[in-house]
Amino acid sequence: MKTFLLRALLCVSCIASAPFALATGCSQYWFTGGGYTDTKYPFLLVHGITGFDSIGGLIGYFHTIPMNLCRSGADVVVASVSPFNDSEQRGQRLATDINNNVYGTASKFNIIAHSQGSPTSRAAITFDAAMNAPGKGRIASLTSVDGVNKGSRTADMIRGIIPVGSGIEGGAAALANAFGTVIGWLSGNSSPQNAIASLETLTSTGTNALNARHPYGVASGYCTEDRATSVTVNGNPIKVYSWAGKSVLTNVLDVLDPFLVTTSLAFGGEQSDGLVSVCSQKLGYYIGAYDANHVDAINHVLGVRSLWHDPVSLYRQQANRLKNAGL
Repeated sequence: MKTFLLRALLCVSCIASAPFALATGCSQYWFTGGGYTDTKYPFLLVHGITGFDSIGGLIGYFHTIPMNLCRSGADVVVASVSPFNDSEQRGQRLATDINNNVYGTASKFNIIAHSQGSPTSRAAITFDAAMNAPGKGRIASLTSVDGVNKGSRTADMIRGIIPVGSGIEGGAAALANAFGTVIGWLSGNSSPQNAIASLETLTSTGTNALNARHPYGVASGYCTEDRATSVTVNGNPIKVYSWAGKSVLTNVLDVLDPFLVTTSLAFGGEQSDGLVSVCSQKLGYYIGAYDANHVDAINHVLGVRSLWHDPVSLYRQQANRLKNAGL
């Protein structure tokens, strides 16, 4: 049982722990302006729990997605926040890095955030607004991809079976924190790790508390949609979009699909991507749900993803949608 719990804590945090892919940057590609994905503001991709920007410049969290945005005009950078921590702490770091020009000197960014990256980015909106004069915030839009916007029942289940303050909790946390430290070391990220805080912030209770402080795009009902395409924070208009994954077993060759089939049992008959329900993934203007699981959403593992859905196309379509919106 202890071994199962240790593995479960790591794997819920695995919201993408297995991706290994070539990390790409737009500086490596030649393109002309005015292309399909050539937005006014650059893209800032925000990873989920256990994530990273790149490891040694060779391993990327968003497999081939930066390249496929770059190739028709976009400017793309991938954020680096703590692999394990609560969403508010990660959001504070993200906002601070944006305003310290860690990701470039652009006046604003279009954020696309996966998994815990979505509540992280909503917290960043609040902190960013506080760091700037009214109307001068540096976040132009937020797109949530398989985001944990109303909690994860998988996180609820794991929190429920790991006794608070127990030796099991301590052992699982130590193992996960060590894992996060290794990821940080390999990716050049020295942020502190707090695996239990990351688990608790993704539970329904933890997410509801965060939503009360950073509510942007969150509808009042569990499965209702906020069809408004924008929110205004400290005088700064921000477009908010989302899409969801609704399938679990999507490719027999994908080594993570069996794990996601197991975690999906926490949802009963409710549609999910294996780690987050479709209802929880809705935020702002909801684009729709696709035959993809939580890891397919970032084109992993190594491009072995859903046989019925190409996740890269959604990122490109969203870039064009933002371009047409003047962003």
